[in-house]
Amino acid sequence: MTAQLTTPRRASARRTSQHRRREATRSGFLTVFVALGALVMIVPFLWLIVATTYPTSEIFTVPPHVWFGDYFWQNLTTLFQSRGFGDALRNSLVVATVTTVIAVFICSAAGYAFAKFTFPGRNVIFVVIIASLALPSQVTLVPLFQMMVELGWLNTYPSLILPNLAVPFGIFLMRQSMSSVPDELIQAARVDGAGEFRTFLQIVLPTVRPALAACSIFLFLGQWNDFVYPLVVLRTQDAYTVPVALASLQGVSSTDYGALLTGTLVSITPVLILFLFLQRHFVAGLLAGSVKQ
Repeated sequence: MTAQLTTPRRASARRTSQHRRREATRSGFLTVFVALGALVMIVPFLWLIVATTYPTSEIFTVPPHVWFGDYFWQNLTTLFQSRGFGDALRNSLVVATVTTVIAVFICSAAGYAFAKFTFPGRNVIFVVIIASLALPSQVTLVPLFQMMVELGWLNTYPSLILPNLAVPFGIFLMRQSMSSVPDELIQAARVDGAGEFRTFLQIVLPTVRPALAACSIFLFLGQWNDFVYPLVVLRTQDAYTVPVALASLQGVSSTDYGALLTGTLVSITPVLILFLFLQRHFVAGLLAGSVKQ
């Protein structure tokens, strides 16, 4: 009897051991794959950092440099003093920050309306907003340019900020997040005498803080990296944003790659700081609304 019981136990233990070995092997392969992917992505970034410490004549040497040089401050001085990159950095910070703050509020308010209110044409309007995501930005380039000309806003901050205050993706993201806010919470606030605006600011927005962080990162990154539209509406160098200023560093016959790569490194620093500051909310914000309670 004991032998009959021992045999199934041994078989079960053997299967458990085989399963654990398979899981360990699968986990090992996945770890190696992720490590290789991370290496492929981080090596160009490391090369960028190293290249900014060398003059243009030494950047593309073979074999490439693997350690830092002593030319970083010269490249930085050339970038900001000779190329006027400080104006571009200031313009991009002002435009991206103001646009992100206002656009996040507008997208949140629109998402709240679509998620928690019932009004005629709600679904049709939302479908139209989602369908506009498939519309290439180049299609609206000429109409926007004509509007800026008629308003006299060429080469100004409003020409860069106003067209990007209602972003369809931001509205979609916030609507999905607002859908997960319990209706009972909103009803309780209304019963306690809170108006709709106060309920939205003090009850709903703190609840969807992760989605706000994710939306802020997406909107800031999109505005910071926008190149074609600012290139069309900006006329003078002192009004350039960072992408346009970086493009202007490329000459017809020669290019100062030391200044160009240093400008690239400087341009990605604000985005990295923003992401590091909001990273703990980022994944939670992307998953907001995916699970119904």
